[in-house]
Amino acid sequence: MRLVLIFCVSTILFSKTHCQKIQTIAFYNVENLFDTLDDPKTFDDDYTPMGQHHWTPEILNQKIDKIAHVLSNIGLTETKKPPLLIGLAEIENQNLIKRIAVHPKLRFYDYEIIHFESPDYRGIDLGLLYRKDFFFIDHVKKYTLNLVDSKTQHKRTTRDQLVITGYWENHALALLVNHWPSRRGGQRKSEASRLAAARLQQRIIDSLQKLDPKKYIISMGDFNDNPNNKSLSLLTKENSYTMSFKPLFNPMEAFFKKGVGSLAYRDRWHLFDQILVDQDFLNKEAISMVKTAVFNPSYLKTPDGKYKGYPYRTRILGSKLYGFSDHFPVYILLKSNSEN
Repeated sequence: MRLVLIFCVSTILFSKTHCQKIQTIAFYNVENLFDTLDDPKTFDDDYTPMGQHHWTPEILNQKIDKIAHVLSNIGLTETKKPPLLIGLAEIENQNLIKRIAVHPKLRFYDYEIIHFESPDYRGIDLGLLYRKDFFFIDHVKKYTLNLVDSKTQHKRTTRDQLVITGYWENHALALLVNHWPSRRGGQRKSEASRLAAARLQQRIIDSLQKLDPKKYIISMGDFNDNPNNKSLSLLTKENSYTMSFKPLFNPMEAFFKKGVGSLAYRDRWHLFDQILVDQDFLNKEAISMVKTAVFNPSYLKTPDGKYKGYPYRTRILGSKLYGFSDHFPVYILLKSNSEN
């Protein structure tokens, strides 16, 4: 089916309200955005001035400049404005998200932030930027994922799952932001942790669906699994784990089948960064989804060498930082079909 996008332009034909009818929802794993201070409770020593990466205030400022530049451009071609909602992963603390929100490339858009400290052993958290003039927060909550090491039976820590509910154009939305356990130790060895994360996400979605069947649900994040892996199928396929759960639709699955990825490892593309949506988005009644994309302009790609074309991850040479992240951002475009 061919999709037609409506672009907002500054003419007498379009009011400010009309120009908000299409909005971008984005997710970006920004790769190791740490401050320069050593937190004795976490393993962040490498990201200090005396650490392995010589992470100085000057380098940190360059990293924030680059992130702000990327965020200000996601969906800009289609909507002429930065995203309405931006999920973020691998950020150490609230102060760093605030610095992004007030950066000169973004501060005009009045972004507010949502952030909770997570129990992750490295100290990296999830966060959300939202445009407070157009998205109105109703409720925010975090859910802790309890894991147990299969060998030692000791509790393990990882990122919480973040849930935000609110309203855009009088439509009730629930946004879930994720960064599931990594594949450290190998995909099969670590799979149980991501299945546990998927089951927690499924329970959260099931509760949201029961509480308000009309609420539109969006689950985004770095899932550390591809669309065809078992963990994602728990969110997108009918299963017996909970009979009342209504599966989500994963628009990223078609990209993965075509070989499109958001990160590369050992000469293979992976699509760990995904945005899943409520099936009701496909009905095109109150809200419709008009586009899904991996944001991968040329400047986000490694320009040369062995990894040419891969995500241009952070590199430090002296006092100069090159690259952006080892992930590409992903985004969807939503169109409000209401007349208000």
